[in-house]
Amino acid sequence: MADLKALIPCLALLLFVSMISFSEAREFEVGGKKTSWELPSSPDEFNKWAQRNRFQIGDSIVLTYDAKSDSVLEVTENNYRTCNISNPIKSYTDGITKITLNKSGPFFFISGAEGHCQKGQKLEIQVLSAKHRSLGHSPAPSPAETHHHHLAPAPAPANGGSGLRVGLMSGAAVVGILALV
Repeated sequence: MADLKALIPCLALLLFVSMISFSEAREFEVGGKKTSWELPSSPDEFNKWAQRNRFQIGDSIVLTYDAKSDSVLEVTENNYRTCNISNPIKSYTDGITKITLNKSGPFFFISGAEGHCQKGQKLEIQVLSAKHRSLGHSPAPSPAETHHHHLAPAPAPANGGSGLRVGLMSGAAVVGILALV
């Protein structure tokens, strides 16, 4: 019986850690590679990459590029659509730009190099609101599942919800042991 009482704090800690680990902010290399912010091989390459990821408040993106010839501009949706580089919300020129996604909704980025945006060097990221958070970072919904600036409810995690099962099983184990004591 004394051994079971000693396990309770360990199981409670396991439960706590398993729940916290699913809510950590993550850092994304744009395009999934170093030297990521350059002319893409296809015009929608960056947005296809973004659609395969699920971004949450507190996550950050990292864009790596040659600061002598390029930059990153955060722009309005209209300036994104028209590739207007003249009036950015923010301009980044350091060559390794880390941007924290600090609110839900869309973020729009274009290249500051003349003509690059028109060739597809642009990125739209949708950040989930806190109410749409799910355990883990599962793939993002397809464009058909989103409506302009609003995301549909998150689909089931790609891992089949194993994170939820781990949390529930840990919680059930703690409750079961407490019932024995």
